[in-house]
Amino acid sequence: MDEGHCVLRLEMARYTGAMMSARNWFALLAVLLIGSCGTAQFYSQALGGQMEIWRKSRPNADVRADPAVPVDVKRRLEFIEELRAFAARELDLPTKSFGKYCDLKRPYVVWVVFAAPEFSVEAKRWWYPLVGSLKYRGFFNEKDAKEEGERLKQQGLDVFVGGVEAYSTLGYFKDPVLNTFLHRSDFELAELVFHELTHAKLFIPGDTDFNEAFATANAENGVRRWLRSKGDLKGLAAYEAKLKKSREVIHLLLNTREKLRGVYASTHASVETERLAKQRVFEDMLKQALKIRPNVSVSQKHTVTAAQKWNNARLNTVAAYYTMVPGFERLLGKHGGSLEAFYREVSAMRKLSNEERMRILGVDAR
Repeated sequence: MDEGHCVLRLEMARYTGAMMSARNWFALLAVLLIGSCGTAQFYSQALGGQMEIWRKSRPNADVRADPAVPVDVKRRLEFIEELRAFAARELDLPTKSFGKYCDLKRPYVVWVVFAAPEFSVEAKRWWYPLVGSLKYRGFFNEKDAKEEGERLKQQGLDVFVGGVEAYSTLGYFKDPVLNTFLHRSDFELAELVFHELTHAKLFIPGDTDFNEAFATANAENGVRRWLRSKGDLKGLAAYEAKLKKSREVIHLLLNTREKLRGVYASTHASVETERLAKQRVFEDMLKQALKIRPNVSVSQKHTVTAAQKWNNARLNTVAAYYTMVPGFERLLGKHGGSLEAFYREVSAMRKLSNEERMRILGVDAR
């Protein structure tokens, strides 16, 4: 891996590939259950993958009592039980999930495909029953995901394929703890658990950005509350510092997306000149990334190579999670941190259009 690419990869581990979620893969199962026709192979793999998870899941208590299970796994399950109790007691989140453990013997539970036109920041969408249109498509087999990615590339689209450590069936089923995310730090694991449980609290079909930003903002707030409840002020300071550093990268990526929007709206002499303008935006992004991580050096010969690993589709994996987060944080602050009032106002937005929700949250609806 070249150093320039590494700069952003290190900071983005929590939300591209690792944390970016195909959290809504209940959509895939739902299609099968209601009897879809057409892409039978796609839906078949989805059902098979979900059934594998159910088949390999065991109650946490049984796993913790099993002498063959590593001690570190048992400790992480105990920690998750602590988080579930806190989520129910202090965050008013449904906690029927994470009561079982599933070891899939692989690093990711699914692989997700994002796509976008070569000269547009607007994501390609796929439609699913019950959950509406989503900005990604997922596979339980990496080979299938990469093949789908190649097919989309042949259509001239920008494509990003990444592994996903966690997802949610939105409260329809009892999702287990997965081996794929047990390696996370306490902060990251708490954030993940609260994030997934938030999806079960509220999910609006067809609005990926709203759902992911709500879960992100609520999870981060949950981690802060959890640390304060433990009196862990040092841990809280460390968590805030980590969020601040991550926000710097997020701001850079979202700003890059807006710059590209301007490039694509401009007139160009040829397709090639537009491609070069696009390339320069990504090169500039990586140079700015070095200011965030100044300890990482990058040679000029790697700059273009690194920039070529970024495209419209990959930027959208970040936009889906964070564009609306500041708006949710403002809502929470308006209610003085009252989760009851916060949840009530957010829930009321389910009756609005996507554009109306964006306006309330202070997001440009372009």
